[in-house]
Amino acid sequence: MQLIAQKEAAEFVKTGAKEFRQNSEIRITPGAKDILTEAGVKIVFDNKAPSDSEGTASSKGYAPVASPGAYKPDDVRLFASKEANEIKEQICDIGRRIWAREYCDGNGGNISARLGPDRFICTPTGVSKGFMKPDMMCMVDGKGTQLGGTWKRSSEITTHMAIFHSTPEAVSVCHAHPCHAGAFAIKGMQPPPRLIPELEVFVGTVAYTPYKTPGSAEIAAEIFPLAPKHQSILMGNHGVICWGKSVEDAYFKMEITDAYCRTVILAQSIPGGASIPCDKLPELLNIKKSLGLPDDRYDLKPAGLCEVDPWQQMCGSHGCSSPVTPWNPVTQDNTASDAEIEAIVQKLTNEIVANLQK
Repeated sequence: MQLIAQKEAAEFVKTGAKEFRQNSEIRITPGAKDILTEAGVKIVFDNKAPSDSEGTASSKGYAPVASPGAYKPDDVRLFASKEANEIKEQICDIGRRIWAREYCDGNGGNISARLGPDRFICTPTGVSKGFMKPDMMCMVDGKGTQLGGTWKRSSEITTHMAIFHSTPEAVSVCHAHPCHAGAFAIKGMQPPPRLIPELEVFVGTVAYTPYKTPGSAEIAAEIFPLAPKHQSILMGNHGVICWGKSVEDAYFKMEITDAYCRTVILAQSIPGGASIPCDKLPELLNIKKSLGLPDDRYDLKPAGLCEVDPWQQMCGSHGCSSPVTPWNPVTQDNTASDAEIEAIVQKLTNEIVANLQK
């Protein structure tokens, strides 16, 4: 039985949460109840006692993950600070945009952002990203240990930490499951480069890592060495994870990546195929470098930048349902010979003449 007394209630109020979820394992003293009520905190009682088969209420993300008094006062103040509240609002806004763009379904996806030294705000588990509220956010340290919030933090926060620890300039991380980029992820393919300038400048090469269990140490180990030079990474058979210099910037990388993948998939069904000329690609990389964005190709010479034709890459070992081949309506070579064409024309002429004589 967990007892919430006046001290714990006062600490809870400082978190800024507007709802306290109680269950049969939590008892609130009358004095604590008064403090919560006077602060405008709604007390919700969940009648259903947790069972071993269901997991505890906290494991489902809707009850306190620790006694409010268990959080350190400094962390409580930080979590309720103006800076923290601004980040919470930003994360909720991006969550709505991710959901509206159909980048996540159910409770999929997660977002995080740096708050201070070894302190990060992140989304809770078990919640649709389109319907989050600031008081649902969580605060964790660099190991993923929860230090603030009454909802349980995302189970994939350790993957985010792989980026934060390997890439100091990463301010925010955004993970979702956009369909078009996800199509490349389940095919085990990197999107081909050199097709659209926006990807080259604002994202760069989209990296790929083979499938590992989401939230596991194995996937974090795969992401860690890739993040410093790749702001967008396909997670095999899973989704996309991006980082940026703000919460919105991390989302921008996600949006640009999926739009690019969608365009490539559509273009693949159209005959022909052109790409950005090799001698023009350094100009785009220079623009990118001037913006202070990372890229794994800065040290490559033009020849190294264009070793593989992007359309050949799309149709390489994986094959294409509709092979992409150069096409010109004027000069397109026909497989039929002149004699065969003449025979077809003569046959059609004879049929027309025969019909006219009837």
